[in-house]
Amino acid sequence: MALSSSSVSSGQTLLQCEGISGGKVNGYFGSLLTRAGLEEVAGKAQAAGFTLWDTAMVYGMGRSETVLGEVLKRFARSDYRLSTKFTPQAAGVGEDPVADMLEQSLARLGTDYIDLYWIHNPADVARWTPHLIPLLKSGKVKHVGVSNHNLGEIERADQILGESGFRVEAIQNHYSLLYRSSEDAGILDYCHNRGIPFFAYMVLEQGALSGEYSPENPLPEGTNRAQAYNVMLPHLKALTDKLASIGQKQGATVPDVAIAWAIAKGTTPIIGITKPSYIDGLIRATNIRLSSYDIAELETLADAARVNTRGWWEKEMHA
Repeated sequence: MALSSSSVSSGQTLLQCEGISGGKVNGYFGSLLTRAGLEEVAGKAQAAGFTLWDTAMVYGMGRSETVLGEVLKRFARSDYRLSTKFTPQAAGVGEDPVADMLEQSLARLGTDYIDLYWIHNPADVARWTPHLIPLLKSGKVKHVGVSNHNLGEIERADQILGESGFRVEAIQNHYSLLYRSSEDAGILDYCHNRGIPFFAYMVLEQGALSGEYSPENPLPEGTNRAQAYNVMLPHLKALTDKLASIGQKQGATVPDVAIAWAIAKGTTPIIGITKPSYIDGLIRATNIRLSSYDIAELETLADAARVNTRGWWEKEMHA
């Protein structure tokens, strides 16, 4: 993944470092990773050319940024890109909460600039978007994006930035075979028509589309993932079987194919990496070629599952 000097360029994937607790990286959606494990993952990812790292202050309330910054110190700053977020729901009460949160993120990440800075949730587009402009002018933020915004909010944010000569340069929403609301609402077309990268999170639906889980082998009880997805697993078998069948023909696994689908749709997947072996899967995913028939069949099976994977924090994408 690379950022040009003037805009954000789509790439193969964006690696996500989530919440961290104690000596382990405690994923926002329940995964676990030791500090040593994260260092191994980072080394393998960088060597493979996956160099854009996504995090947020609210992942572990700052701990994720701190540990990610420490792990990336062994690389030259020019060899990796950082993506982090301003979350309005966690804003302070100072004169400029956006600048304040950015300064805290810079300190934790051990850098003096962020390559891609997001407004995490819209909350109030007219209120928060203007605060990005002085950060862009200062050089502390190189590019800005919006996450979980519907099309009307994206257009309003772009209008506000445009009045000062800037623009929305990236969009990040939940997008998977099971949840294509950004496509249905015209957001993908908006991005493609304007050359704006669309970053897709929850492409694997927190493991439900990994092929690892089934009614006989459900997600671990007592987790938020289990509560949300275990009831859906009986409805996903035809889809995961098809993902497996396509993967078998190309020497790939179920999650590889689900990621390849997101790439084929013109999006950049955001993938939470908790094992070095996942990097191998990402490499395989970027080499998978899906036919238009494969894509249509996967989407038909996904629709037939009739499940709703919209997160509790997400609103409908239709304005």
